[in-house]
Amino acid sequence: MKYDYLIVGAGLFGAVFAHEAAEKGRSCLVIDRRPYIGGNIYCEEIEGIQVHKYGAHIFHTSNKAVWDYINRFAEFNNYINSPVAVYKGELYNLPFNMNTFSRMWGIRTPEEAQKIIEDQRRKEQITEPKNLEEQALSLAGRDVYEKLIKGYTEKQWGRDCRELPSFIIKRLPFRFVYDNNYFNDRYQGIPIGGYTKIVDRLLKGIPVLCGTNYREYVKENPNAAAKTIYTGQIDEFFDYRLGVLEYRSVCFETKVLDCVNYQGNAVVNYTEREVPYTRVIEHKHFEFGKQPRTVVSWEYPGEWKKGDEPYYPINDEKNMKLYREYAKLAAERSDVIFGGRLGSYKYYDMDKVIEAALETADKELGT
Repeated sequence: MKYDYLIVGAGLFGAVFAHEAAEKGRSCLVIDRRPYIGGNIYCEEIEGIQVHKYGAHIFHTSNKAVWDYINRFAEFNNYINSPVAVYKGELYNLPFNMNTFSRMWGIRTPEEAQKIIEDQRRKEQITEPKNLEEQALSLAGRDVYEKLIKGYTEKQWGRDCRELPSFIIKRLPFRFVYDNNYFNDRYQGIPIGGYTKIVDRLLKGIPVLCGTNYREYVKENPNAAAKTIYTGQIDEFFDYRLGVLEYRSVCFETKVLDCVNYQGNAVVNYTEREVPYTRVIEHKHFEFGKQPRTVVSWEYPGEWKKGDEPYYPINDEKNMKLYREYAKLAAERSDVIFGGRLGSYKYYDMDKVIEAALETADKELGT
């Protein structure tokens, strides 16, 4: 065996594990089918702007250990995520807070907002929600649901809200304060110079092969490593023998615009069903850019089919049942550890990916 570990995927999970393994004297080889490192946090510099190629990524966490860890590899700015929602030309602040309610109903106090929401919830008379629409109405009332939830959710999932399970919206956070900070986490920001630099520093001194297909590589190098860390799709690893796990996909239309400032905010959501994209990202605002031109991305959600880029796992009852069967197969493989978003069939925030990778490394490598 040439290496202790073959790490499939140069995203955040694979890079953190590789770094920890190398720190403990283990030899690693990292491969990735894409022509660059970083996975979905890969940033490409265009017009001097760090463009989030696979969708906006805003780092946030309440875990000080994770924050301290990631700050070893990057300096973070003080960016606060404060998205704006557009509904038929009307602008609303997100998350739902007093700025949202004041704009929607022309009120000023938390007491007024709470009364309107409670009156609308009671009017719906829903005690046992049977679908996402009923769940949202029972939590938020008609106005918030119609303007800020319904269209966006239906675009994101490609289905009517009455066809979606209620558990997708377990709760809706209302903030009865004038605060547009989307996250409650103590630590948040964007790495200065983009995310790719973080992965590059994590993988410093570790051999990496980009543009490399896992199947082809192990066929040609069957004894490359004693153990594999696999962060690709778990069903693909097992040749889809039990069936195909489903995802939602996203297409990005990115343009360089000859203006300094296109929309005045990094993230603008479009909540009407009739508008085909879910949000528009102006990347320069993540780092308070002053470049003479700007780079803007429109995000179009879509149906996913095998071979497409998988983004959001559809964690409904059918798919989770199938995943559990694949997890049983994975448990039988002492030579492979599955991890990350695709290996675990789970949507992860970045801090949770780091937590999971560190926990896996600690369990596998020892302290």
